[in-house]
Amino acid sequence: MRYAVISDIHSNIEALTGVLKEIDSMPVDLILSLGDIVGYNSNPNECVELVRERNILSIAGNHDIRAARKKEPDDFNDAAKEALLWTRENLSPENAAFLKELPESLSIDDKFVLTHGAINSPDIYTLSVIDAAINFGLMKKQGLPLTGFFGHTHMQIAYTGDPDKAEAITKERFRLKQGCFHFINPGSVGQPRDRDTRASFLIFDGAENEVSFYRVEYDIRACADKIKAAGLPEILAKRLFVGY
Repeated sequence: MRYAVISDIHSNIEALTGVLKEIDSMPVDLILSLGDIVGYNSNPNECVELVRERNILSIAGNHDIRAARKKEPDDFNDAAKEALLWTRENLSPENAAFLKELPESLSIDDKFVLTHGAINSPDIYTLSVIDAAINFGLMKKQGLPLTGFFGHTHMQIAYTGDPDKAEAITKERFRLKQGCFHFINPGSVGQPRDRDTRASFLIFDGAENEVSFYRVEYDIRACADKIKAAGLPEILAKRLFVGY
């Protein structure tokens, strides 16, 4: 099986359609989403509907959970909170219900696990080798597969090791190390934060145990203009042009 793994679409339909077009040019058996379909940008319904139409298997991100009113955005920064409340008001009932039913994690084919932030919470950031080792410990304690895919940070990165020590993998293509834990982030489709403005995703080849990272150009100006037209905080438009 070949899996395309995407994350953090954040209501950016231009980026999502660009990424899906690239994925459609490849041999892929299943597309997986690590959550945060909505938030920040101005096309939540279009993004949720495309995920539904394409039967993209998704888990819930922290923005999805709050957009579905399962939790309040009290811990969000001002711009994120304003965009989340706007999203609530503009989501159709059907799309809100879809988000509400998303699980917070999934195990796929007994080969790997999907989570949004960390193994134990969609709100926790995994930003370092120390954080990765903590997740490896949780994976071991819970009897999960050795490989996990996560999002939330909006940065392409991979970690490998064990609960005692983890290290970062910086290659754009690599094979999983046999017997080691791995925790891998495809980066963000809709709001990259690693100073690269392109939308990002990865392909996991289950037969070869190989991960490949990809980037896709998209129409940032169109997305930014719609953010401003919707009356959302202008900073959300500006950050798309700097990849942060």
